[in-house]
Amino acid sequence: MIFITAKFRVLAEHADGWPQIAADFTEATRAEPGCLWFDWSRSVDDPTEYVLVEAFRDDQAGAAHVQSAHFRAAQETLPPHLAETPRIVNATVPQETWSLLGEMAVPESR
Repeated sequence: MIFITAKFRVLAEHADGWPQIAADFTEATRAEPGCLWFDWSRSVDDPTEYVLVEAFRDDQAGAAHVQSAHFRAAQETLPPHLAETPRIVNATVPQETWSLLGEMAVPESR
C-alpha cells in the first residue's frame, strides 16, 4: 500500500473550520475505490496544525487519486486557507491494513 502522512498548517482564522473546508475533498477521496483510509486529526499542541493519514491500495490507486477532479479542485480551493505548504511523508509498505501494536497489547478478555 501507499502510506502517506501530511501536516497542514492552517491559517488561524480558518483552523476551527478546516474539517468543513476540506469536507468535499475528504468525502470524494474516501469514495475512491483504491482509498484504504483518509483521516484527519488536529494537533493537541498546535490548534492550527492538522495531520492527514491516508493510504491507497497501490501505485495505480495513488496515481488515480492525484489525477482525480476532486484532487485538482482541492489544489485550487485548499491553499488559500493554509499558512504554508503542507509537509509530507510518503512510503510504500508491504501490508494492506493497520498492524497491531504488540508492545501495548490489550488482553482479549476486556
